[in-house]
Amino acid sequence: MTDPENRLRSSSAPHPADGESDRIVPPPRSAGATLTLAWSLTVAVSAVPVIAGTQLPGGAPAWLPWAQVAAAVLLAVSAVWWAPARPLWRFAVAMAALTAVAQALPALTSALAPLGAAAGSEPFVSRMVAEQSTKLVGAAVMIGVLLLVGLRRRQFFLAVGDLDAPMRPARLLGFPRPDPWWKFGLVWGIGIAAVLFAAQWIIVRPSATQVAGILPLLPAILLFASLNAFSEEMTYRAPIISTLQPPLGDSAALWQSAFFFGVAHYFGVPGGLVGAVVSVFMGWILGKAMIETRGLFWPWLIHVLSDIAIFSFLAMSLA
Repeated sequence: MTDPENRLRSSSAPHPADGESDRIVPPPRSAGATLTLAWSLTVAVSAVPVIAGTQLPGGAPAWLPWAQVAAAVLLAVSAVWWAPARPLWRFAVAMAALTAVAQALPALTSALAPLGAAAGSEPFVSRMVAEQSTKLVGAAVMIGVLLLVGLRRRQFFLAVGDLDAPMRPARLLGFPRPDPWWKFGLVWGIGIAAVLFAAQWIIVRPSATQVAGILPLLPAILLFASLNAFSEEMTYRAPIISTLQPPLGDSAALWQSAFFFGVAHYFGVPGGLVGAVVSVFMGWILGKAMIETRGLFWPWLIHVLSDIAIFSFLAMSLA
């Protein structure tokens, strides 16, 4: 057996929490109900209700985000007496906090607009200073929530991780070999970023003047892409995976985090139904990297590369 295969067998075993000898496992009879509850809450607090609300004559109701927070709080409270919900209390608390944070971020960004204006006259830099400062606050809040519910730093992946960990094969998705993550992460990170860059190039068709105009902004693009990737991974992915993985295992945690990430991009770049589906796949790769390396480095780096492509065209559009 090759070394990667040996390491794969080791990394495929359950990962006990730091200082704990076992993982939280729901009673066998309630496991199905627990999984159903987890998926129900994931869908309820995702962008799906908002997408549906946009089809209404008046758009999505203003109270919808707070109804989503209430749904998560209700599940957390029901864990006190309802066995199927009990293993999900950390997940429910995290999702309530995440939904509240997401609702508060636009207002905080507006409040920090003067900070962006003070950063200079370049529109891209001004916008990014306000937005990324806000996102860092959101990430700090979510880190605090995860610590408050009893998770340790490494349990929610706030660590570099094993950079050379083997990827667990996913033959149905076209990944039959346990390649090391340094190889898989680089190939797919660069590949996804290249596709994003090419797709935007075809749509925008920038002039030589526009391309030359963003060259002085490359250091800012790299900085803000790095900050954005860290904030989004710690806000939107790590809380879902770290609170779902112990009670439901890797697969449920991975696919629910990928779904949540993907549907959020219905309103992002790329957008629409196609963008959401593509982003689910992207979320699957990022979540897989987080779970299998037990750290943040590879999902962060893959995310950074994609954000560089996106931010480059954003800078062009704001010039």
